[in-house]
Formats: sequence, structure tokens, C-alpha cells
Amino acid sequence: MIRFENVGLRYGMGPEILRDVSFSIPQRSFQFLSGPSGAGKTSLLRLLFLSLKPTRGLINVFGRDRTSISRADLPLFRRRIGIVFQDFRLLDHMTTYENVGLPLRVRGRSEASYRGDVIELLKWVGLGDRMHAMPPVLSGGEKQRVAIARALIEQPEILLADEPTGNVDPPLARRLLRLFIELNRLGTAVVIATHDLALMEQVDARRMILSDGRLDIHD
Repeated sequence: MIRFENVGLRYGMGPEILRDVSFSIPQRSFQFLSGPSGAGKTSLLRLLFLSLKPTRGLINVFGRDRTSISRADLPLFRRRIGIVFQDFRLLDHMTTYENVGLPLRVRGRSEASYRGDVIELLKWVGLGDRMHAMPPVLSGGEKQRVAIARALIEQPEILLADEPTGNVDPPLARRLLRLFIELNRLGTAVVIATHDLALMEQVDARRMILSDGRLDIHD
């Protein structure tokens, strides 16, 4: 669904953050993206989410060259790619329910058309009893699950997660991992950026390791 060929990225006139990165994200695949802090994991996720353009190289997204996708068409492609940010990016003045339904509301959907989907999804991530809670009173793990539910509400074909277990204890990390595995079983391709080796050892999945701007792949 997404293919990188010899992709390079630099910010301004600085050195290349990513160099000659080549890989693909097949349908229904599951992969971990790892590497030391500052290796470029978040930058690579931003390229996957189409919020950055590469400095050089080819990125093909759902059969289209990245350079041929206009700014007006970008939202259509991003709806097919869900992302869970490391800092959650929840809106504190909205309830859990409202945060999850926001992407559909922004698209112009009526609440009546998506209310059932939001409630079902919140139950699926274990937050059925927290629908009316505001983000400031949620725990870190609950906020993480709200962010996951919001990323899933548009039924993306690919889910990107940036350090999704970085702020939770090991039991909750395992629970979140089970959610990602179940999501993958249902047909969504999953890319998890993490430095948690114990987490990666729990799943037989491809590992993409960034180091010094280059990517090594271990199937």
C-alpha cells in the first residue's frame, strides 16, 4: 500500500535525517519500527502520514506518486491512514466520546450517523464507562486508548503508532499490544514505532531498525 524507494529527508540546510530508505507496507502486515532516540522514527512516521515531503526519492501511496497528490487531495489519502501521536493530542474541553467522534464530525457527518460506531469502538478499547469523562481526569493509559479509538474511527487501512506504550506500565502495554494485534487480524496494516524490546519480542513481526539515518529490515 505504501512503498519507499531511496528516500532521503533533511530539514532546511541541515544534514540528512534519513538516507536511502527503501521498504514497503503490504496489506494486512504488522511491523515494528525501532532505533535509538533521534534516529528519525517520528520523521519516518510523518512521511508515512503524508505530513512531510521527502527531500529526494520516491514514495508511492495507494498507487499514487506522492509528488502527484495535491494539497486538496491529501485529506482523502490521510483518511486511509490512522495515526496515534506520542502526545495523544486530545482536546481537553471535549469528552472522550466527542474526541473520538471529532474526525467524523469534521467531515460533516451527523452525530446520529456515527454515535453507535463511537460507542462500540470505545467499548472495544475498554472505555465504555468513560465516554463522558474529560481528558484531564483520564489516566495516561486511558488517554492512549482514546487516541487509538480516534485513529480507528475512520476505519483506516494502515495504523501508525508512535511509542504507544511509552507512558504506561507493562500490563497495560500488553493490553494495548493485544488491541493492535486484534486490529491487524481484522485487516488493518499496523506500524508501531517503539524502543521497547520486550514489547517487540511478544509478536512475530517484521522489525525495521533505523540507525544513523539508514533502515535495516529483519523479517
